[in-house]
Amino acid sequence: MGVLICLVMLAVATTASSCPPADRAALMNFKAALNEPYLGILNSWTGSDCCQGWYGVSCDPTAGRVADIALRGESEDPIFEKAGRTGFMTGSLSPSLCKLDRLTTLVVADWKGISGEIPSCLTSLPNLRILDLVGNKISGQIPSDIGRLSHLAVLNVADNLISGPIPASIVNLQSLMHLDLSSNRLSGAIPADLGKLKMMSRALLSRNQLTGPIPSSIANIYRLADLDLSANRITGSIPPQIGSMRVLSTLKLDNNEISGELPASLLSNPGLSIMNLSRNSLEGYIPDVFCSKSYFTSLDLSFNNLKGSIPKSLSSASYIGHMDLSHNHLCGRIPASSAFDHLEASSFMDNDCLCGMPLRTC
Repeated sequence: MGVLICLVMLAVATTASSCPPADRAALMNFKAALNEPYLGILNSWTGSDCCQGWYGVSCDPTAGRVADIALRGESEDPIFEKAGRTGFMTGSLSPSLCKLDRLTTLVVADWKGISGEIPSCLTSLPNLRILDLVGNKISGQIPSDIGRLSHLAVLNVADNLISGPIPASIVNLQSLMHLDLSSNRLSGAIPADLGKLKMMSRALLSRNQLTGPIPSSIANIYRLADLDLSANRITGSIPPQIGSMRVLSTLKLDNNEISGELPASLLSNPGLSIMNLSRNSLEGYIPDVFCSKSYFTSLDLSFNNLKGSIPKSLSSASYIGHMDLSHNHLCGRIPASSAFDHLEASSFMDNDCLCGMPLRTC
């Protein structure tokens, strides 16, 4: 009897770890829509058990269903090192992926030539946590009901050709931690209630065609460390509430059409170490709010319409690695400080009447 029980348990375990025919068929349809001519990484997709030895595919050991597809065209895998090249793949993403209803991870990244649209049915995958399609030529729009993916933690579709608006439903992704939509052709306004994404730590929306204002609700994302809205067509002023974000360390708003005055709360935030507000239409004075806790790896306010003098309190900053105040309307003596005595004249050039080191003496 004991031997029989062991045999039954072994049979059950073998069944659970093997790939169901439906999952295998879905993967084969996915493979058929792609062409990878150089490395042959999909040549391993043979045999009946897609849970064993299929490159980039892994299964749930309990259910025996396909759980992860991880195909990266830039990898440290020996296949790439031996070939001495990064990956290149053409084709499109087959809707057959949507039949893999236990899928938690879908990574088809950095293949450079994959085109077509994101299959809209991907939003029906109830367990999807990671959707990473960066570095391809995917076009079309982000599915409008992307917000259905309640477990999604990573959404990365950067470096593609995606157009249209940021879907309003994106604010329903309550588990989202990493959002990267940069380097696409997205247009329209940033959803006003983006601040509902309370778990998000990175929001990267740069190099698109986004318009409208910066939503003040962003200040409600208390975990947000990196916010990059650079190289868009954003207008309006900088919400002062952003300066109260205690975790925010990187703020990039450069190359937009932002106007209004510099919020004092931004420059007095001790956690902000990288701030680039250059190439906008900011005006008024630089707030005199620096202190010994001010620590900037990079502070760039160049190419704006700032006026007045450089605040004397800036000399009390503990560290300033890079600073650029050039191409404004500043005037007066540059404060002497060991915090930025390493800066060159280019950091202060093309102002109205600045003087002092490293420019000419007053």
